[in-house]
Order: sequence, then C-alpha cells, then structure tokens
Amino acid sequence: MDRKLLLIILDGVPWRNWNRLFGNLEGWVDNGTAQKWKMTSVLPSTSASCYASIHTGVTPQEHGCTGNGNVFRIKQPDIFAQVRKAGGKTGAVAHSFWSEFFNRHPFDYVRDVEYDEPDAKTINHGRFHTMTGYGMVNQMTPSDVDLFATLSNLCLKHGLDYGMLHTCTLDSMGHRFQHDSHEMDHACFVMDEMLAPFIPKWRQFGYDVIVTADHGQDERGHHGGRSALQQEFALYYFGDAKGPDSDTVLHQLQLAPTILSLMGAEIPETMKGKPFLS
Repeated sequence: MDRKLLLIILDGVPWRNWNRLFGNLEGWVDNGTAQKWKMTSVLPSTSASCYASIHTGVTPQEHGCTGNGNVFRIKQPDIFAQVRKAGGKTGAVAHSFWSEFFNRHPFDYVRDVEYDEPDAKTINHGRFHTMTGYGMVNQMTPSDVDLFATLSNLCLKHGLDYGMLHTCTLDSMGHRFQHDSHEMDHACFVMDEMLAPFIPKWRQFGYDVIVTADHGQDERGHHGGRSALQQEFALYYFGDAKGPDSDTVLHQLQLAPTILSLMGAEIPETMKGKPFLS
C-alpha cells in the first residue's frame, strides 16, 4: 500500500473545545507538524449514524442507520473492506457498534470482544467494548491510555496498514456535565495529555495519523440535530500529504475517500466526497 494510516476518533468534541483545551494538538499545528481544518458532520449528528458515514462516505439517508437504536451490518463498501481488497491489514479498537457495522451483527460478547481473523474481508484484528450499563452515573468507558496502547500493540504485533480507534469518554462526559463546566475542561485536558505521547510513537512506526471527532455537542451536552456546536469539530492530520487552506471547511463524507486515496486503495463509486489530502 502507498501509506499506512491510523484514524483516531474522539467522540463528541465540538469545534470550540479543540481550540481551547487541546494544547498539545494545537502546539503541533503552531510548529507545522500537524495540519488542521474544521469538519461538518452528517445529519442526524448522532453517534452511530456518524460512525457509519465516516467509514462508508455516504449519508445516513443512504446507509440507513438513523440512530444508536438502529445498528446493523452496513451494506455499502467501507474503508476496511477497500483496504482489504488492496491487500492491506486492518484493525479496530472501538465501541462494539463498529464491529456490528463492518464485521458481524449482532455483537457476541465472547466471540467479538477480541478477534484475530487474517482472512476477514473487513476487520482483521478487532478489540471492542460495549459500555453495557452506560448511564449518567456509570459511564462504563475504558481508560483512553489502555485504548491507545491496545492500538499500538496491534500495530506492532500484526503490522496493520489501517487502524481505527474510537473512544466515547468525552461524549459521555459532555452528556453528563455539559460543556461549560470544570469537569469538561479537565476531561479534554486529560485526553490531550494522554493522547500526546502516542502520536510521535505512531509516526515513528510509519503511520500517517488523523485525529478527529464524529460530531460535536452543544451547550446542553446534546447532539443529533443541526447546529454549529452539534455538527462542527476539528480534524488534525500528521503526515506529509498536503491539504487545502486552513480556513477550508470540510465535510465528513470526504473522510473515507481521502483515507483510501492516501493509502492507494480503490475509492468505490458510492463515495462521492472529494479527497482533501494528496
């Protein structure tokens, strides 16, 4: 493949929180190590709907996932499948919805929490969590350091060409404490500090790295509808490809074809978004 790439998705972080609270990421933008753009999500700006659109490059109205209560095996071509067709190895460390969308549905707690399937047509190496019992008091989210380390382990052990990591920590904190709070400020600060040491490691492993969100959240900790706080978030790119001017606003449907273009995998006809890195 032309490149190896890791996609890191921090669930539920609005544009304004990236700018204010992610000092390490912003510092890399300032010194030219990273490029940064604003990106707008699909509608509904609901987590599961966005997950499916990020990897298929089509709208929820096309893939059919209308929300978190409507999860199934997606039919459209996706990033994992296209990388596999190009001969690459894939891996994911994420919420179980990702396994259900792109590997098997329904999710089996024993079979699917951890698997290594070299001949799989989508995800070869999966490490998933369900957050069963999630609520305002019990967030049921794994430590993000553990998730970042697990992805790193898969990269070293299995030689992934494409790896995807998704964490719900900040989305869960936003729903619980809303975004104008000491708790949310601290949660973003901690995430930035936890993530920062891994980005140089991943770059040393030979990966381009994209850090972004699936959607934002508004001042009441809500998302799903149409507003700048709910739909807009940041995308940071670490690599030597060039992108558009920093004030360009990207759309979420551009992400899948961009990743496939960078990696040298075929972009299916269903993905209509224009790649923004080359």
